[in-house]
Amino acid sequence: MELKAFEKEINYNFSNIQLLKTAFTHTSYANERKTESNEKLEFLGDAILEFTVSDYLYKNHKNLKEGEMTKVRATVVCEESLHQIALEYHFDELLYLGKSEKLSGGSKKTAILADSVEAVIAALFIDGGLEVAKRFIIENLKEPIKQASKNVGQKDYKTVLQEELQKHGSVEIEYIIIKEEGPDHNKRFVAEVRCNKKYLATGTGSTKKQAEMDAARVALQRK
Repeated sequence: MELKAFEKEINYNFSNIQLLKTAFTHTSYANERKTESNEKLEFLGDAILEFTVSDYLYKNHKNLKEGEMTKVRATVVCEESLHQIALEYHFDELLYLGKSEKLSGGSKKTAILADSVEAVIAALFIDGGLEVAKRFIIENLKEPIKQASKNVGQKDYKTVLQEELQKHGSVEIEYIIIKEEGPDHNKRFVAEVRCNKKYLATGTGSTKKQAEMDAARVALQRK
């Protein structure tokens, strides 16, 4: 897929197409070519994403309490949701990656794809304004927000996994942070969940809690 095809997909034409190219430029490519990467756009896009979802929840889900809105936002504004958006628009075909990153399968990596979505959001904001960026976000997250709002009162993944594993007696469940990466403004954690020292699953998230929750979610899917 080319950038022009992507513009057609999202129904928006960039005035500055270079801005969109930068949004898809990974640091590995930028370092090789001595050009700008998408890191700063990613930083801005993260803030726009969180604001937009917060604003949408406040205006469209008035039945939710503050704590419930926070939970819904955390469920939706996460690496997995962004990864799904990237897959839908074939971001793997649009990324500019360095040689080594390309060889290691960088175009399929969840973190790289999710980061590029945030960068594209920022590019839309800079080129077309807040409403353009908000439209892209809500069009892609409206359904996940709706589902998360319905499920907000239900038990979280860690609680459900614990109940599932303890059906036949007491067990030792532990969550271990096995990796921490990224700059301070955009940390990414990788967690493992184990039962009686036996590995069950791995999860990722922008906080340790989210990574642990994601690991529990993956473990439940495998049962």
